[in-house]
This record gives sequence, C-alpha cells and structure tokens, in this order.
Amino acid sequence: MTVTLASLSRQTGLAVLDHLEQSAGIPVVDGLQAQGDLIVIPLPVVAASVRTRHDPRWTDVPGEGVELLRDGSGNNPHTLVADPGTCRWTTDVLDADRLAIGLFEASAVVYLLHPEHGATGCAPGAYVVRRQREQEGRRARLVED
Repeated sequence: MTVTLASLSRQTGLAVLDHLEQSAGIPVVDGLQAQGDLIVIPLPVVAASVRTRHDPRWTDVPGEGVELLRDGSGNNPHTLVADPGTCRWTTDVLDADRLAIGLFEASAVVYLLHPEHGATGCAPGAYVVRRQREQEGRRARLVED
C-alpha cells in the first residue's frame, strides 16, 4: 500500500497545509534528509560523534507518532510516525556537536511529518535526529523553522 500525506494526516490527526499535494506517495530515503530546522542522519554517518548514553530509555513510537520538535513559536511539530512495534525512540544521546535531539531505530519504513513541509519516509535502520544550524559570518545559529 502506498502511504500518502492524506493517510498519514488521518493516522496521526495532524493537519497539513492545503497547498501540499495530499494524494502523492511519500518518498522513502535511506540517507540524509532535512526538514526545516531538523535533519535526519543515518547513525553510521555520525557514529564517531553520537551514541546513546549508558542504559538509555527507549520508547516505542505509537501509530499516532511522537513529537520530535516544534518551531520557535510553538507551532508546526515535526512528528515521527511508525506502525506499532516497528520503531523505538530515545532522547538519551550524547553528541559531540550538541545538536542531537534523539535517535530512532526502525525495522520498517517510518515517516517524518510536518504541517508545512509534508512528509518523507526513512528506510529501516538507525538514525540520529539533529537540529540544523546555519553559519552567518563567524556565528553559527540554530535554524528556526
């Protein structure tokens, strides 16, 4: 079955903006993917600088999803969505760059849903979710979506 933005929106109860094509299939990627102020990175890419804390607390991602991050004004959540029993999530991470929000491990395709950006799929695997930052002259700052 093809997963669409409309089906994810119904599953989670999260509305997306009207300008997004609701009936298109959601692409699934096994590499880097950015969505506004966060980026999803396959764990092997950053394994030298990111790891879980000793004895991390894992949470199963429910069908309605788990909120990862909201924009600066408290709106527009980035939500990780998975079929029950296929993905777990932890915020117990150590990151040398101090950008990691958490880490998830998925045994099936999972989706990252956002009201303004739509959705992308992540192939099975382990991923780090980080805040994005941008360079402005000599200063770096977090991207605010």
